[in-house]
Amino acid sequence: MAASNKKPSATKTKAKTKANRVKKAPVRKPAAKKGAVSKRKKTRKKANNTSKLGSFMASIRKALVLLLIGAGLIVGFLGGLTLLWTDYQLRVKFDGKRWALPAKVYSRPLELYSGLALSADDFEAELKMLSYEKRNEALQVGQYSRNGAEIHWFSRGFQFWDATEPSIKMSAQFHQGQVLSVSQLPFPGQAMSLLDLALVRIEPLVIGGFYPSHKEDRVLIKLEQSPDHLLDALLAVEDRQFYEHYGVSLKGIARAMVTNIKAGRVAQGGSTLTQQLVKNFYLSSERSLTRKLKEAVMALLLEFHYDKQEILETYLNEVYLGQAGRYGVHGFGLASEFYFGQSFEHLTLPQVALLVGLVKGPSYYDPRSRPERALKRRNQVLQLLADQGGISPQQLEQSVRAPLGIVKNPSYFHYRYPAYLDLVKRQLRQNYREEDIFNQGLKIFTSLNPRVQHVVERELATSLGQLENRYGKKLQELEAAVVMTSPQNGEVVAMIGGRRVRESGFNRALDAVRPTGSLIKPAIYLTALERYSEYSLASLVLDEPLEVPVEDGKFWSPQNFDRTSHGQVTLLQALSQSYNQAAARLGMTLGVEDVVDTLQRLGLRRELSYYPSTLLGAQGLAPIEVAQIYQTFAARGFQQPIRAIREVMDAQGNSLSRYPFSVRQVIDPEAAYFINYGLSQVMQKGTGKSAYLYMPKDVILAGKTGTTNDMRDSWFVGYSEDYLGVVWLGRDDNGETPLTGASGALKVWSQIFRKLGPESLDLTAAEGVEWVWFDSSTQKRSGALCEGAVRFPMHKEYMTDQWTTCGQGDRVINKIKSWFN
Repeated sequence: MAASNKKPSATKTKAKTKANRVKKAPVRKPAAKKGAVSKRKKTRKKANNTSKLGSFMASIRKALVLLLIGAGLIVGFLGGLTLLWTDYQLRVKFDGKRWALPAKVYSRPLELYSGLALSADDFEAELKMLSYEKRNEALQVGQYSRNGAEIHWFSRGFQFWDATEPSIKMSAQFHQGQVLSVSQLPFPGQAMSLLDLALVRIEPLVIGGFYPSHKEDRVLIKLEQSPDHLLDALLAVEDRQFYEHYGVSLKGIARAMVTNIKAGRVAQGGSTLTQQLVKNFYLSSERSLTRKLKEAVMALLLEFHYDKQEILETYLNEVYLGQAGRYGVHGFGLASEFYFGQSFEHLTLPQVALLVGLVKGPSYYDPRSRPERALKRRNQVLQLLADQGGISPQQLEQSVRAPLGIVKNPSYFHYRYPAYLDLVKRQLRQNYREEDIFNQGLKIFTSLNPRVQHVVERELATSLGQLENRYGKKLQELEAAVVMTSPQNGEVVAMIGGRRVRESGFNRALDAVRPTGSLIKPAIYLTALERYSEYSLASLVLDEPLEVPVEDGKFWSPQNFDRTSHGQVTLLQALSQSYNQAAARLGMTLGVEDVVDTLQRLGLRRELSYYPSTLLGAQGLAPIEVAQIYQTFAARGFQQPIRAIREVMDAQGNSLSRYPFSVRQVIDPEAAYFINYGLSQVMQKGTGKSAYLYMPKDVILAGKTGTTNDMRDSWFVGYSEDYLGVVWLGRDDNGETPLTGASGALKVWSQIFRKLGPESLDLTAAEGVEWVWFDSSTQKRSGALCEGAVRFPMHKEYMTDQWTTCGQGDRVINKIKSWFN
């Protein structure tokens, strides 16, 4: 059947469309109840709220993530900066000045040579002060032996400013207070032979130092100076994997944890040497996790920048090994001196083991206060070293039997002589900044003579005790000061600033400015004696009361100590008997200005007023200033600035400053001779004659007493050929005492000089001086046997051609008298 091409009719199409619409129309559900509609709305609202909360929480989470990322970046940035800053500080301190090094102050080195005035007892005492150990035979460095007048010793060697003295074995022979010979002996095991030595310098005594505020001390050492077995013992005890780790040892930490768990206590630490160095060098000793973590980080940084040898050398110089009074003993260099009295490189195996053992706990194993505990610890270190093959069984056996060998009084002793160190510091400040003195490790060589200082301290204490026994409560709170110098060069060889010689504080030798009384009078007589044509020691001066007008209509009228006037007396008599009225009259005649000018020429730097009372010492001076004045007398007219420092070296041994001998002539030889002779007569016949109760009468001495008003100050200054000493006694509150210059200070001075055994003063007359017999009453030359004739030294310009006449009978009588004088 053919297909039909007819279109459907409109009626059919509409019907179909209608049917389709009906088919597609949604089926309507029955209307819901009112409650159901409300519930559906709530559910829809809750869903919407939940959706919003989820979106909000997602935003919060996103913000937190961003915040954490930001915080992490900030923390990382700050941590990085902190790490960089820590690294920078670590390197700056390690590369730069690693330590603030205190200055070391040394005494003068004892120079031995044939003919030196030194007894065997005095030399042995000096060796003891230097902590030499007495043995039957001196086999090791720092030991000595004595057989009668012969002493053998094994020197330590020392780096002086001009040369390094090696460690050698020597012998010295003594006879009647003198050195006969000095010889070098062979080392143990060598053939016996003697080598005579012209001059030997013994290492100086450390007399103190100037320390930084942190009160640490050390002697810097080099790694190559290490004695045998030191590094092996140190690494065996403290850090076996030192050359294997990079600052922190996990093996060490694990091993320490196991050991501590087994022991039930902290028996072993896990810190490496690098960590210990970081803790000591950069951090505090606080026990906290934060500090421990910082320590570990810094240890890693330190190992990153520096090699093992450099770290090890720094450790040797930094490690804490004990306490010396107020000061910490840091480093093996200082510890070797502090405990054994010898230099680092000369340590023996037992000594090395003890120092290594002290690293664990210097106070706990202190060999001075806990010797048994220290001995046990030392032997543990030796055993550990032997177990690891570091030493042989024979070495172990010998070392275990060895005594600790700790010196009782180490030569290294802080502020042994505070008054002297005060003088040194003041003189240093003239050339160095304060921070350099306390931080640069200067080595300061002084002129202090330990033997003289010891004598002065001992005799001062003895003399003051005797005076107090005699005068009792009248001498309550009596204080003292002593200055000792060498007339040859102006060097200060000893000083005391107060009765408590080990205490620092007010230094009376430098700062007690007190009236000097008659100590000023020699300047008056010198001013006169320099006028050769006008005055001589035989010239007459009137010792009678005088009144000198002063301000406000008042008068100055001095009295003699004995309240007696003596009429016409010679200058020599007035000086030797210390007459106040004669000295005042002469000074007023010469002019106070001229007398003050003389004092300035003698070396006084203090400005004095031109008051008449200045002539009798009313204005105050310090003992060091008095010593400066009389130093010029003792040096025969040559003015030498008093000094305590000879040389200064830096920490590396380079010479920095020299304090050379400086001298200029300020008094003619003739005038110097006259005043020295006059001061010798003070000792022979005047106010100082009681000194010869203590010393041989054939020893020529010169000196002068000084007593102030109401006997508030007792002074004496005197000198021989080799020593000059100034002694002051008084009270800090300027109270009265029962002491004159002769009954107080002179007794102390005499005791000191008796022990020193001074050399007789050389009174060789100068070229322009002649000795003549003279009649002072007529001021004419006289025969030797004439009545009233006295032999005087005179300048040629003063001598007269006029002679006195005396009969033959007078000469015979005087000759007979001379037999009994």
